[in-house]
Amino acid sequence: MTITINRSNYIDLLNEVQLVPKVIETEIEYDRFLAVTEKLLSKRQSRTPEESALFMLLVKLIEDYESEHYPLTESTQTAPYKFLQHMMEAREMKPTDLMGLLNISKELARSIFSGEREIDRSQAQHLSDYFKVSAGNFYHK
Repeated sequence: MTITINRSNYIDLLNEVQLVPKVIETEIEYDRFLAVTEKLLSKRQSRTPEESALFMLLVKLIEDYESEHYPLTESTQTAPYKFLQHMMEAREMKPTDLMGLLNISKELARSIFSGEREIDRSQAQHLSDYFKVSAGNFYHK
């Protein structure tokens, strides 16, 4: 999904939220980015294209920081479907979006999303390629 944004509006938004989008280096920056992201998340239905672009950027920066500073160990890994839910929520995707992504039926998409059915190795690889994360996040065998 490509979002067309107005450069001037985007700069105004950055000034409004008092944020310089950059690699997160400290916990203080991390907390600030989280606060802005949560505020934008609450506007899910009414976000402007500029707010959506900033939201997606912040989610990526937060994910990068978390993967470096809070890596998942074997004992802290979440269930694959929970990780999938998180990744999809961050990108405002619905369970039915899995249909096209994995070339599966609506029923299968819903059962994978809810955790009723496990993600197989091939599906995990497709999800890995799409979300640009390790396939191991989606498949634990």
